[in-house]
Amino acid sequence: MSALPERYQRYAHPGQPAVRLGEVELRDDRDPVVYVPDAYGQMVPMRRSQLPAAPSRTEPRDLAPQPLLDPVAQRILSGGLGVGAAGAGLGWGAGQVFAGMALMGTSGLLLFLGLLLAAGVRGRGGMHVHQEVHNHARWFGRNTTNL
Repeated sequence: MSALPERYQRYAHPGQPAVRLGEVELRDDRDPVVYVPDAYGQMVPMRRSQLPAAPSRTEPRDLAPQPLLDPVAQRILSGGLGVGAAGAGLGWGAGQVFAGMALMGTSGLLLFLGLLLAAGVRGRGGMHVHQEVHNHARWFGRNTTNL
């Protein structure tokens, strides 16, 4: 008889095989569990092999400022100005014809803009707007506003 509260029993009984039947799963063979946030912001466990693919990084955008005028338009404009300057610089014959053609468009545009400005200045009359607002404050936050 022993002083222990219950009788001692051995785990491995003599005469029986100590081999357990079934699969043996090692710790390194198991897929690790990671915690990911769900739709409500709570962290839930998920096997690493079941994780969805990470979103791909977006391509960096070109944030350089764009030119004020289109480069092709700048070349066309400079070519037109160069032809006008070359035509005016020859001074006789075909140079005078090209200069007249180049300056005719410019002078017509300036004449048209001058007429528009003259009509705009002449058509304006003097206008004066006078508005008064009277606000009368009384006791207990009562206000009266008259326009």
